[in-house]
Order: sequence, then C-alpha cells, then structure tokens
Amino acid sequence: MFPDSFKKRLRTQDYIDSDLLLEALTQPSQVSIRLNPHKWNRVPAGSDRVPWCSTGFYLTSRPSFTADPLFHSGCYYPQEASGMFLEEIFRHCFSGRDDLRVLDLCGAPGSKSTHLSALLGSNGYLISNEVIRSRAVILAENITRWGIPNTIVTNNDPADFRRLPGFFDLIVVDAPCSGEGMFRDPVARREWSERNTEICQRRQRRILSDIWPALKENGILIYSTCTFNPAENEENIKWLTGNMRAEILRMNI
Repeated sequence: MFPDSFKKRLRTQDYIDSDLLLEALTQPSQVSIRLNPHKWNRVPAGSDRVPWCSTGFYLTSRPSFTADPLFHSGCYYPQEASGMFLEEIFRHCFSGRDDLRVLDLCGAPGSKSTHLSALLGSNGYLISNEVIRSRAVILAENITRWGIPNTIVTNNDPADFRRLPGFFDLIVVDAPCSGEGMFRDPVARREWSERNTEICQRRQRRILSDIWPALKENGILIYSTCTFNPAENEENIKWLTGNMRAEILRMNI
C-alpha cells in the first residue's frame, strides 16, 4: 500500500514505531469535532473529550455532516484531534492576552482559523490567508459559517506580508507538504515521491523566509506539517534557527 522508499525511511526514524504507524494508516481515523463556543455548548451524546482542546470531542461514529443543519449553522467544525493541539500551544504562549494580532498564513479550508478565531475573543483579530484563490473561496465560506467577526480572509502570496514588518504577535504556518499523514487516502499515496518531498522542503523554506519579517520581536511562529518527513520538519526547524535567529520554545505537556 505504501511506497517502499517511504517505509524504508520511516524505519530510520527511531522516535516512531513504524510498524504501529503503518498499521494505523490502514485503519479509519477516529472522528472528532470542535464546537463553536459562541453558538453551541451542548456535549455530543456518547462522546469523549479531546484532552488538549476545551471544545474538542471524539465521536463514536461518523455522522453525515453535510446533512446536518448544525454543521451548516457553524455550530461545530469536523477536525482531526491532532490539529486541535494548536489550542495547547496558544494557551501556553498567550495565557491572559486578549489583544493579539494573528496571521494564519495557509488557512484553507479553515480548521485552524476557526479555532484561532474562537480563542482570540473580541479584542484580538485574525488574518486568515490562502494563496490559491479557489481554496480562499472555500476558506471564506467556512469563516462566514463560523460567524465570529474577528477574522479577515485574504488571498495573498506570503511575500506580500513583508509590507507589515513586526506586525503579528503570532503567525501560524501549517505548510503545504508531502502529506504522509494523509496516507489513508490512496490519492495522497499516489502523489508522493522523494522528488516531491524535496520540492516541498524548498517551498516551505521560501514561505518561512517570506513571512519571518512580519513577526514581532519576541513573537511566536507555529510551524506545522501533516507529514513525517524529517526534511520538512526537524531539518526546517534547524534551518530556521540557524538562518533567522529563531529560538525554539519547549513546552511542558
């Protein structure tokens, strides 16, 4: 099911149980949703809480989201629980702050942006950006459905934000990547190649270089991917600390 070169590399990453991960990627993912606290505060029946998200819940089965009026009303957002870990980082870095300027650089389709919007409150504001216009339209629809008026949707290249030097307290870069975390989908497996991982790494470094000037001194950059490839993760972090004088913040979780 999986590319041989992917499996070979995965087994060199001693912090990953490769056999267990490969087995997990053949199984359906657990269904989870995140509630919109401004619209809905009822706990889903039979659900379990996501430990790192105050409004996140695991569901026992996958409902038909597109047939649910609550979904279309923006009462909740279907999202993988791992993506909800953003809240743990946010609270660790910004507890007690309610005046933040935040940029979600790669915002579509809107999972992290809607989450940030709920966390920011009425005094902070969020620019949710997407460089691909068709995806920016989807992002705008989801932000509108979510209904919290502290968010602006933009359709800009990362380099455009150089016009705002030292402006943002927090920048989230959930970077386009080789997508190994989505290998349950056969399309993601077919599109993967070692060559593509190299292209992704170069693109990610360009994005980080372009956006870095827009971060305030002592501001926070959250960099994430949905891949297991060290070239796109650990190596990029080492590159960022070496070239941008960034400092890694360790969290007690």
